[in-house]
Amino acid sequence: MNYPANGFVTAYIGLGSNLASPAEQIITACQRISATPDIIQLACSSLYHSEPMGPQNQPDYVNAVMAIRTTLAPLPLLHCLQTIEQLHGRTRTGERWGARTLDLDLLIYGEQQIDLPELTIPHVGIGERAFVLLPLYEIAPNLIVPGYGTLTGLLDHCPLTNIKRLTP
Repeated sequence: MNYPANGFVTAYIGLGSNLASPAEQIITACQRISATPDIIQLACSSLYHSEPMGPQNQPDYVNAVMAIRTTLAPLPLLHCLQTIEQLHGRTRTGERWGARTLDLDLLIYGEQQIDLPELTIPHVGIGERAFVLLPLYEIAPNLIVPGYGTLTGLLDHCPLTNIKRLTP
């Protein structure tokens, strides 16, 4: 696993919640991420409301995307995010796309493409998820997604239905 060559790398984190005051979960998670040593917050998108991607018998989601600069390598950063999820009461039950207090996804890590059992970057399905692409576009409209191309190109091919911006 490569460490940042110049000391810092820009990474993007997807945040989602649909339990226990979802908007507050996202705001508190952003604060915790920003307070983590070796992480500097660059931007945090507005909050977005979206329908669940998986089972429909769960509450709707609140989502956002955060841009950071970090000296943490990808796996230590992932483990840091998982610790923050646990602090928010996240338990991994094995149910895919189920309801959760907090979901933190490492979406992009610099220009790297990583395929490990524990981590895939860019995040799997990034190009089909409006709840990721719209907030990402808000904070990084000129972004090139490694292996996928321009963010605007991805948005052109992604249905933008059932997503609504909640906060400026």
